[in-house]
Amino acid sequence: MAEPSYEELKARLAELEKQQGTRRTGSLEFRVGEKGGVSVYGLGRFPVTLYYEQWIRLLDSSDKLREFLEENKSKLKLKGQ
Repeated sequence: MAEPSYEELKARLAELEKQQGTRRTGSLEFRVGEKGGVSVYGLGRFPVTLYYEQWIRLLDSSDKLREFLEENKSKLKLKGQ
């Protein structure tokens, strides 16, 4: 296998920097893992991975989760505190 040229390396570096810049803006990225779980990248340092049924269960409880968060907001660590 031949070594990549300078131009190819330069293009790859630009592509990686662009991807890294996207993550810093807080956008979320979804991926399906080898074992069939769905991972969400961009929430924190590590991805959050759940299986289909778990995501559906969590989404079905979104109203209860929002209510819980609001009720406990004073106890939670918020950005800038």
